[in-house]
Amino acid sequence: MTSIRVDVVLPCLNEAQALPWILERMPAGYRAIVVDNGSTDGSADLALAFGAHVVHETRRGFGAAAHAGLLAATAPIVAFCDADASMDPRDLPLVVDPIAQDDADLVLGRRRPTTRNAWPPHARLANTYLSWRLRRITGVNIHDLGPMRAARRDHLLALDLHDRRSGYPLEMFLSAAAANWRIREVDTGYAPRVGRSKVTGTVRGTLTAIHDMSGLLRATSTIRNDNDASVSADRTSSVTSAARASRSGGRS
Repeated sequence: MTSIRVDVVLPCLNEAQALPWILERMPAGYRAIVVDNGSTDGSADLALAFGAHVVHETRRGFGAAAHAGLLAATAPIVAFCDADASMDPRDLPLVVDPIAQDDADLVLGRRRPTTRNAWPPHARLANTYLSWRLRRITGVNIHDLGPMRAARRDHLLALDLHDRRSGYPLEMFLSAAAANWRIREVDTGYAPRVGRSKVTGTVRGTLTAIHDMSGLLRATSTIRNDNDASVSADRTSSVTSAARASRSGGRS
């Protein structure tokens, strides 16, 4: 029996068409945690049939599902991946291995489209702008806030992330940067998703994601430009403090 060394969190809302392809490609030693976020197409039952660990999260939102998966994880390393077949689980070692080898604390998959229509122009433009802002704010040389990512479970929990919507991946990155984590990017393939997109596949979804992330960016910019923490948002200050504490706690 293969021992589990990595838990892979897959937030899921009506992904029955894509799940078999995803779950059949999970590398050895990687356990799929499918977090059902209110699916009506039988996604949860299908995931169980393919051997995944299924968690039910009734509160809607990408962050709610992603964090429920993190709380359910028990492996020392946790990876995140979309459940829409836009990313190949066989690429997961690209983001996991630097963590396992203690060469990085957070690894992000930089999406490289495999076909012309893999990444809608409005979503690519929004991501380019966001990455530019993040480089200016944090000094981290990032080009994509990629959904495929990995870090150590105990470090992620210590970040004490609060966002439960589209801002969850951004809050993770900002908190990790504030804690002086070693953040790396690696190239990963990106294909057209299976089924209808809930976020970046639509203009409305992209605008919702931008709205969710704007508050975090504004708060982080305030902290960066003013050394007096008392003028910044209390919530952002507490997230930053928690992130720094996780980094100083050492690696397991």
